[in-house]
Amino acid sequence: MRIAVTGSIATDHLMTFPGRFADQLVADQLHTVSLSFLVDNLDVRRGGVGANICFGMGQLGTAPILVGAAGSDFDEYRAWLDRHGVDTGSVRISEVLHTARFVCTTDADHNQIGSFYTGAMSEARQIELQAVAERVGGLDLVLIGADDPEAMLRHTEECKTRSIPFAADFSQQIARMTGEDIRTLLEGATYLFSNEYEKGLIESKTGWTDEEILGKVGHRVTTLGSRGVRIERVGEEPVVVACPEEDGKVDPTGVGDAFRAGFLSGLAWGVGLERAAQVGCMLATLVIETLGTQEYTLRRAHFMDRFTKAYGHEAAEEVRAHLA
Repeated sequence: MRIAVTGSIATDHLMTFPGRFADQLVADQLHTVSLSFLVDNLDVRRGGVGANICFGMGQLGTAPILVGAAGSDFDEYRAWLDRHGVDTGSVRISEVLHTARFVCTTDADHNQIGSFYTGAMSEARQIELQAVAERVGGLDLVLIGADDPEAMLRHTEECKTRSIPFAADFSQQIARMTGEDIRTLLEGATYLFSNEYEKGLIESKTGWTDEEILGKVGHRVTTLGSRGVRIERVGEEPVVVACPEEDGKVDPTGVGDAFRAGFLSGLAWGVGLERAAQVGCMLATLVIETLGTQEYTLRRAHFMDRFTKAYGHEAAEEVRAHLA
């Protein structure tokens, strides 16, 4: 099963300020703020939802196709993804813009000041999915993740025009999209991904009820945080999957991307919705136990031991055949 993942490709530059931002602010001078913070640490991490999802799928051996835009500074990041099983042959390289970048400083109270540079991501709207399909011999599913909004709309329209099954996963971009855009992006989707808060926001912005939205998509996949995930289809009982026990919470960033990576890998294996959701929850658990979205290591034996403990021997045997 050939799955393409469209979405942002970015690097995160994360810094730590040992003091408090509040101590540096003068109440009656906020209209002329000019501050510089001497930071202790700089942590540069690979990120972007498209790249994060593909990294997870690559770890599971399902050879995802990353579709997005990056800058000429993408060479090292590309080598990392290629080495971890990701097909980066359809990444557009901008001739003038750098790869998207998030720069953030966190103070001692965990307050943050951050900036997001869109950069080459704005060129994702120029990517034609048909060219991707021709290069890899066809596409069975396209996940349309958070990206340049115009690119998301273009990819959705093309999937509908060319009858390519697609999954709608607009996550962080919901806040800036109109109800009309969201209606366009989700209608006809084989899968609609969101968390609980985003689920309510989708309903509020579109003006459609939960039942109406469910009637417009094949499956509605709602992540429930520590309570796992719920998958709904018209006329059928929901599939609810709990999360495995965590060894500890280190960093929640990228957990949703990891779930999608595991779930899509399960679909590629053909193991069914419940099993695919279990794989997604297991991979998400590995990420929450790790600092960084692509810093975890998937060791097959360790993964299967924990999967067996969480979901039982029958489920594990079905998944083990594909991981092996």
